[in-house]
Amino acid sequence: MPPYTITYFPVRGRCEAMRMLLADQSQSWKEEVVTMETWMKGSLKASCLYGQLPKFQDGDLTLYQSNAILRHLGRSLGLYGKDQQEAALLDVVNDGVEDLRCKYALLIYTNYEAGKEEYVKALPGYLKPFEKLLSQNEGGQAFIVGNQISFADYNLLDLLLIHQVLAPSCLDSFPLLSAYVACLSARPKLKAFLSSPEHGKLGGYLTSFLPDQ
Repeated sequence: MPPYTITYFPVRGRCEAMRMLLADQSQSWKEEVVTMETWMKGSLKASCLYGQLPKFQDGDLTLYQSNAILRHLGRSLGLYGKDQQEAALLDVVNDGVEDLRCKYALLIYTNYEAGKEEYVKALPGYLKPFEKLLSQNEGGQAFIVGNQISFADYNLLDLLLIHQVLAPSCLDSFPLLSAYVACLSARPKLKAFLSSPEHGKLGGYLTSFLPDQ
């Protein structure tokens, strides 16, 4: 049996970053797919700690909250920086990703038609901090922090990919972020996952985003 189990809806959403991490790190996992019909029945929801998904199992350990799951995988698989300083910086990055992800979710679920133009106009300001972080780390020739990939890199990559669907030219004025996305997406195992039939069965980036729920 795979050591990990992801229980979630049949979409990319909040589990995409952890799936990319696991695939890129040659880790196997099982998907327990939850339909909206099953979810609305309420028994699974009632059994979840906060009444929301995703649910993640690592052997006997059951976790909730997507960012907590990412951090757990970061610690378990050596993807949390080389020392405490890098770990702290990765927390800063990951919290920044979460802030923008929440802005994105608010747009998609509450104000997409009326708010898209204003959101896209403000997007360069939201992306600028990540470009700055890259520039401060080996001139943008490495990862977001340090010289090895981290859990925060997968989360940031997912965030940038969904925004490229929303606004395809959003990274045109950010050369470091553009190169970062291209470089990470070309990692052999990650590229294979992103182009796999299993991944293709999951919902598209715009329509599949779900908050922990």
